[in-house]
Amino acid sequence: MSMAPPPPPSYEAPEQGRPAERWSSTMGFVLATAGSAVGLGNLWGFAYRASQGGGAAFVLLYLLIVLVVCLPVLVAEMVLGRSTGHSPLLAPLTAGGRRWAPLGWLYLLVAAGILAYYSVLMGWTGRSLLHALLESLPATMAEAEAYFGAISSGGDAVLGHLISLALTGVVVAAGIRSGIERLSRWGLPLLFLLLLGLAIWAAGLPGAREGYATFLLRWDASKLIDPTTIRNAFTQAFFSIGTGVGAILAYGTYLDRRSAIPAEAALVVGMDTAVALMAGCVTFPVVASFGLGAGVSGSTVGTLFIALPTGLASQGAIGRLVAGLFFALAFIAAITSSVSLLEVPVSSLIDRFGWSRGRAVWLCVAVIAVLGLPPALNVAALERMDAIFGGVLLLSGGLAMALLLGWQAPARFHADLLGSGSPPWLVGALLWALRWLAAPALGLGLAMSSFDLIGRGAG
Repeated sequence: MSMAPPPPPSYEAPEQGRPAERWSSTMGFVLATAGSAVGLGNLWGFAYRASQGGGAAFVLLYLLIVLVVCLPVLVAEMVLGRSTGHSPLLAPLTAGGRRWAPLGWLYLLVAAGILAYYSVLMGWTGRSLLHALLESLPATMAEAEAYFGAISSGGDAVLGHLISLALTGVVVAAGIRSGIERLSRWGLPLLFLLLLGLAIWAAGLPGAREGYATFLLRWDASKLIDPTTIRNAFTQAFFSIGTGVGAILAYGTYLDRRSAIPAEAALVVGMDTAVALMAGCVTFPVVASFGLGAGVSGSTVGTLFIALPTGLASQGAIGRLVAGLFFALAFIAAITSSVSLLEVPVSSLIDRFGWSRGRAVWLCVAVIAVLGLPPALNVAALERMDAIFGGVLLLSGGLAMALLLGWQAPARFHADLLGSGSPPWLVGALLWALRWLAAPALGLGLAMSSFDLIGRGAG
């Protein structure tokens, strides 16, 4: 079969095969896409990975990867969705031919795999929110660990997982404008306001300066070439932005032809990065003020569910209020991301079989509910799934996207962006970055991630 790229689509032709739903406005799309990007990865993973990665060295790697790798791939995902008018399952096949059909299945696998354990984290978050509002916070690290053990296994964890999936299903079943966009329009501004308020409060803590210096501003140049730090920076950037999973591709399907994709992608990246850094400006002062460093660096879940509640307990009523606000914003961040993950298989079933949205949603929810039982019952299973689906496979999806739009179908990339009014120099720069920066960096990151994961497993 010829691997020559298909001719670019005509932008004057009727939009045959495109879904009837659309975003109501550019801002609706940007907020929904930013909501997809802004999730527990910003609040849950950033502090842990930054503390493990030498502070400022990790932050520098993270920012470089976001700008050089994630941004061009994000643009490519949006272009693929809009130009084909198809879901993540069928868009790669439409753009690249039958040899690219497995990429569509990879997107479905990654989205379902991540959502299967992400909903478990949502359940923990919701339970912690209720605990902070209705009960007392754990006063010691031992009490916090006992509490976390109770909510992270057994019936509580399974129930939280199922309720979180059901809430996600309700939003996605309502549709693009009435469900996903409506959630994002009130959820994202509220999240930013809560986070800004918490960052201002944290700046006044007695250990705030030490927290910034120890975690965010501490410099260790050796970490720039450390395989684990590089793997963590790639994982954090891709998991946070959401490229490589097909969610942005699915959202791009509902884009208007005239939307300026590069500007919208830059807004999404900027909002997501701002949330990650602001979350660090909340977490690190709390950690330093209350002597919780071991709880942060020792566990991927230690920061969010063990260290922070313990530290805030010493602040009495103010601590409970802050804990409630923090877990409220964490849950908002989680559900805006979970709906984008569910939209990947849902839109694919609608596109492939012509099913109704409701039927596709609840079938996907049922399947993912079963897949989520192992991580709901065992934290070790959750961390393994995060390493595989949220790490190696996520990077694989990003690399495949860079190769598809950068090398296999560059005419489609050019035609879509030029047809929507992007200047030729910008289109050329983005394509060059996709080919010569993003693809090689992703290949290197994927190789290092795989070898590091194998090495840690063998150890």
